[in-house]
Amino acid sequence: MIVLGLTGSIGMGKSTTAGMFREAGVPVHDSDETVHRLYSGIAAPLIEARFPGTVVDGKVDRDRLAAAVLGKPEALRELEKIVHPLVRADADAFLARHREAGAPLALLDIPLLFETGGEDRVDRIVVVTAPAEIQRERVLARPGMTKDKFEAILARQVPDAQKRARADFVIDTGKGMEAARQAVHAIVAELTGDSAG
Repeated sequence: MIVLGLTGSIGMGKSTTAGMFREAGVPVHDSDETVHRLYSGIAAPLIEARFPGTVVDGKVDRDRLAAAVLGKPEALRELEKIVHPLVRADADAFLARHREAGAPLALLDIPLLFETGGEDRVDRIVVVTAPAEIQRERVLARPGMTKDKFEAILARQVPDAQKRARADFVIDTGKGMEAARQAVHAIVAELTGDSAG
C-alpha cells in the first residue's frame, strides 16, 4: 500500500482536495477531524490538566485553548506534545486497517507535515498551493480570522515555495475545482496503475 501525505499552508484548499481524493475512492485520514474527535474524547482531560479552564462540558473549547497558546511558543509546544502522539496513533491504526483490507493507496491529510517531520511516515507527498492573494482572501473570509492571527499561523508554517520544492506532486487550487479534481485523478491513476481512475 502506498501512503500518500497531503499538506499545504492554511487557505490553500487542502480540505477540499482531500475530499476529492475521498471521492476518487482513496481512504483519507484527516488530522484536523481527528483532533476534533480527540478534543471531545481522550485528549480533553490531558489538555485541561495542563491548560486549566480550556475544557467546557467535557470538550476542549477551541477559543479558550487558542487564547492559552497563541503567541506562546512554549505553551504551543506543550499542547503539541499532548496532541501529536494521539493523532499519530490514530493514523497508524487507520493505515493498519486499510493495509489489512488490501487498499492500494491511503492518504494522510497532515496540515503540518513538514513542520512535524512527517515526511518519514509517507511514501509520496502532495502539496496543495494557490497564489498568495487567493490564499489571503480565503483565510480572511473565515469566521473569527484576523490579519494578526493569519500572520501568526503563517509564521509557524514552512513557506509555500519550500513545500512545493519538496513535493512529489503539486496541485494548484487557484486554477479552479475541475483542474484540481483532474490532478487528483491523475495522481491516483499514476500511483495505483489504474488509467481509468
